[in-house]
Amino acid sequence: MSESRQPGAVPEGGVAAVVVLAAGQGTRMRSALPKVLHPLGGRSMLGHVLAAAAPLAARHTLVVVGAGREAVEEHLARVAPDARPVLQAEQLGSGHAAAVALAAVPDLDGPVLLVNGDAPLLTAGTLAALVEGHRAAGSVFTVLTSEVGDPTGLGRIIRGPGGGVRAIVEERDATDEQRAVREVNAGVYVANAATLRRVLSGLASDNAQGEQYLTDALAPLAEGGAPVAAVRAADPDDVLGCNDRRELAARRRTLNDRVLDGLMRDGVTVVDPATTWVDVTVTVAADALLEPGVHLRGTTTVATGAVVGPDTTLVDTAVGEGASVLRSHVLGADVGPRATVGPFSHLRPGTRLAAGAKVGAFVETKNVQLGEDSKVPHLSYVGDATIGRGSNIGAATVFVNYDGVEKHHTEVGDHVRIGSDTMLVAPVTVGDGAYTAAGSVITTDVPPGAMAVARARQRNVAGWVRRRRPGTAAARAAGAAGDAGAESAADTRSEASG
Repeated sequence: MSESRQPGAVPEGGVAAVVVLAAGQGTRMRSALPKVLHPLGGRSMLGHVLAAAAPLAARHTLVVVGAGREAVEEHLARVAPDARPVLQAEQLGSGHAAAVALAAVPDLDGPVLLVNGDAPLLTAGTLAALVEGHRAAGSVFTVLTSEVGDPTGLGRIIRGPGGGVRAIVEERDATDEQRAVREVNAGVYVANAATLRRVLSGLASDNAQGEQYLTDALAPLAEGGAPVAAVRAADPDDVLGCNDRRELAARRRTLNDRVLDGLMRDGVTVVDPATTWVDVTVTVAADALLEPGVHLRGTTTVATGAVVGPDTTLVDTAVGEGASVLRSHVLGADVGPRATVGPFSHLRPGTRLAAGAKVGAFVETKNVQLGEDSKVPHLSYVGDATIGRGSNIGAATVFVNYDGVEKHHTEVGDHVRIGSDTMLVAPVTVGDGAYTAAGSVITTDVPPGAMAVARARQRNVAGWVRRRRPGTAAARAAGAAGDAGAESAADTRSEASG
């Protein structure tokens, strides 16, 4: 809020309140989850509506809740803590829901935006145009409309002889002539608070559903000569609602296409938009490359020159400049500049790769800091560890961090060489420049520059195959080789007795 604006004043281009109608059952979704909480593109449907309305800088944001109240209120507390839930105990229609919301702020004055909570494609630009159209027309009630090819199921905009809006008629209550109209109600309105209170108080429920329709507020205003207006949405997709799973899938595709189109216009290469999915909350810099099969979710950021994919999922992950993540699943990690990940790696929360670090094929990490130019090339598990610069973790190494009760930390210094098939049993420290022999089980600290060998001495039992596996392919191969092991053992025994 600017210092020059009086407390309670409506900002220029804004509204006094936003009322989101989110109390409906949503029975066609056939879901235990309330309809407005179904996710797409990184937000719930309700979250998208709130995000579109946020630039209007409303003094009050009221969300009418009913069915699934507890879940919706919990969601609001996480994503929009400034929004106020208002209970509609009985779902008696959209007009009744709007009246319940206004009753929660009895001193409200100024323009009020009313919007359904199941319109995830609404944009801030469309809502701003509606508010501006309302102001420019000097209207007391303005409806957002759209021209569609198939208006089935939608409320029709009925205009008078001069083109002015006279009424909104729901399809179930429309005549055949009215059903032929293709201009439809988008379920988004701006109305002056005082006018809205008055007209809502007089709404009837003599319709097919026995409910009070918010759409019925328009007709008595128009008939009484009050200035009523309509603003048509520039993009018909903006006003599409979502009533079942098929429509949800369609809205997801439309939303994702919009996101990818924006990224490509900004200089991001998207090789195959049909198989690339990016949440609206993700940031991708120009000259990044997204290969086919990429999913970017949550708060993920991808920097300039980075290559992601193919077949990669990043969730709440930062990818630095020039880094590469190939065929991997990464959650809550930080992939530094020029670092490489994959293929087939799983980076779990708390993984931090410094510049030039490498996590290779079939590696899992968790709560790890991997230093600059250090490598975990393949087939290893690294958990709860700090690894310094220039170190190499050999294949099949396991950081044994869990004792069945608590997690423990492993410290690996700079320029360390961990031999293949090493078990590092935490808590343990391997000092700078140290080595571990392949196949070792390291249970105590290794001093800097030392070679740790923690394995039994090898023993060869000569002639074992010939005696224990007679007639097998192995026995025949050993016989063809002259059973050299037996002769070698005999020579060893002769030397010992001599």
